[in-house]
Amino acid sequence: MSRTISSKRARSHRLVTVHKPHGQLHPRVERVGPEHFGVVSVDCAKHRSKWMLCDFYGNVLAPPTELPHSQGHFDMAIGQLRELLAQHALQDVVVAIERTGDYHLPIKRAFADAGFEARIVHPFATKQFRQPANPGIKTDDNDLAAIFRATINGFGFLEPLCDPTAKQLRLLVRHRRDLVQKRSAVCCQLHEHWQATLPGFAACFVDLWTAPAALCVARHFASPQAVREAKTAGLAAVVRQAGHLCHARSLERMLAWSQTAPKPDPEFLMHHQIATTLDDDRIAKTRQIAGLERQLVGLLVQTPYVLLLSIPGINVVSAAEFAGEMGPITHYANAKAITGRAGLFPARYQSDQLDLKDGALIRCANRSLRAAILMAADCLIKCNAYFRAKAEVWTALKRDARHVRVQVASRFCRIAYLMVAGGQVFRHPCCQKRDYILDKLVAFHRDHGISSVETLHNLQSAVGQLPKSEHAVEATPLTAAWLAARAKKHRGPQPIGDVLLAVLAKLGASPLQSNMSGD
Repeated sequence: MSRTISSKRARSHRLVTVHKPHGQLHPRVERVGPEHFGVVSVDCAKHRSKWMLCDFYGNVLAPPTELPHSQGHFDMAIGQLRELLAQHALQDVVVAIERTGDYHLPIKRAFADAGFEARIVHPFATKQFRQPANPGIKTDDNDLAAIFRATINGFGFLEPLCDPTAKQLRLLVRHRRDLVQKRSAVCCQLHEHWQATLPGFAACFVDLWTAPAALCVARHFASPQAVREAKTAGLAAVVRQAGHLCHARSLERMLAWSQTAPKPDPEFLMHHQIATTLDDDRIAKTRQIAGLERQLVGLLVQTPYVLLLSIPGINVVSAAEFAGEMGPITHYANAKAITGRAGLFPARYQSDQLDLKDGALIRCANRSLRAAILMAADCLIKCNAYFRAKAEVWTALKRDARHVRVQVASRFCRIAYLMVAGGQVFRHPCCQKRDYILDKLVAFHRDHGISSVETLHNLQSAVGQLPKSEHAVEATPLTAAWLAARAKKHRGPQPIGDVLLAVLAKLGASPLQSNMSGD
């Protein structure tokens, strides 16, 4: 009995390790022997890199060698590596490549395509393993030695494979985010120039950028006097010519402003010319953003992240942002892995009896994922009754607004993990009156002017991600919309009715037998 207990203790002791699970090498080293295990270190740069081969003991088998970035030189280095493996009887080998922007990716692909295991070493790890051995001396050769030391100590990580849909989604959400930021900068510049030509005009509206008629007037007229001379009829003609509708009260408000507006800048004509150019840029970026959002919804419905639309406050864009930065949910063991990767926990400094637990958020984190999660948290605080009430309670307790935001973000991560990983519509107080996923998608496609063929394809893809227990629930609002479209059939073609009928058939629901209780 004691021998059994001791053997169990020995097994449990062997499982304890300070290495990251996806950075461990020791089981493979024990299997072939340290003298038969090789480590290729690669220090990348923009136009050329350096590589070196050592065994696990650190004996240099191939000295640091330059590697220009061309396919021919990659093939030559791989051929030389195969010869060295046979010459030194190396039975196992890993290729450790330091992450350097995107310049390390061609080398990683070349070695991976040749059948070698390519691992990534973070520059922080290289720096920490270089400084004790070569303090104050940074050279490519010293970096290669540091990359080797980091790898054998478990800091050469295997990156999980990502499916094409996740890669495309990540590229699109980042491109969209970049365009949104650039458009915001253009809007700030526009505001300054319009303030010089039409002083105080923007203050007449709650949000100038959501008032198409006001934007038309600001673009067409260069001074308050021009607005005053155009009168109501002239303003209405400009708005109608641009293809927008405008209420008479809005036109009267603009005209009233022009009566009391101060004089514009002496160079108002030059400001107006610049503003027109900037407004063209704003309109172009807005169209590009709308086009990207049409692509995003087509990718989102192919992933289980579409289930997040059942949470009030989460729309297509915020769900796509989260899905694009997260990648496949199978890469995460639990919800803590999400918040850990995003760095949604405070830094800590502990030594002896000193323990500073509540520092600022850690600096080394995936900032893009953190931004996507915090954006979802902002949406929930603003639009979700449950989280809005929680935020108000925490604020009343004198908690920092940043702490409230992070706490909401952490709860969202736990809920999102259970929904996406479990493939279910999670029952949580924030979803007491849950949103309908397909209804949100129909509204999104309608607002973005997406064709009926693409709408049908996306909705059917979304149905494939829904659990069967939710099909009847999701059919309720679609049935009401189908009957409304059918009632208007005599007014002209209603393609949305055909789309909804096809989706209802895929859900296994008959519109004539559905409960029309007003949901």
